[in-house]
Amino acid sequence: MDSLDLEILFALQDGIPLVREPFSAIAVHLGITPDEVIERLKRLREEKVIRKFGLFVWKRKVGVVANAMVVWAVPSNRVQEVAEFLSKFREVTHCYERRTTPNWRYNLYTMIHGVKRKTVSEFVKKLSDEVGVEDYLILLSVREFVRRSTGPIRPEGWSGSEPSDIN
Repeated sequence: MDSLDLEILFALQDGIPLVREPFSAIAVHLGITPDEVIERLKRLREEKVIRKFGLFVWKRKVGVVANAMVVWAVPSNRVQEVAEFLSKFREVTHCYERRTTPNWRYNLYTMIHGVKRKTVSEFVKKLSDEVGVEDYLILLSVREFVRRSTGPIRPEGWSGSEPSDIN
């Protein structure tokens, strides 16, 4: 990955413009062709620098209101296996390992989304049965106060253009 790849990523991290040729403005700004922008993005995707390229949907606005953090107490020798299993399901949007404490034994955290709380609970029970981890808690969301991107990520000393300067 070179500095031009970084410039492209920084320009796109806040979204692409909804125009006929969305990569043209970035290409012009960087002095390359739109095809080169696309080829570089394809390569970054193949190299797994870009995990996915898509749109962001406000789940609550489309009826996905049963959101749960599920915390799992997984034996340390099974964390990788269990995390890989849970991560395969589209309902699971996040899966993290965290340290335990003397007062908190849960070390694997997942976010699971559904339309109804009952459906989410049934789905978690099915996952538990299939993966063989019975010690878990379902922490259903009651209200969403804020949801936002972490914001633009810039390396130290970044002096390039902001995405809004390009779009």
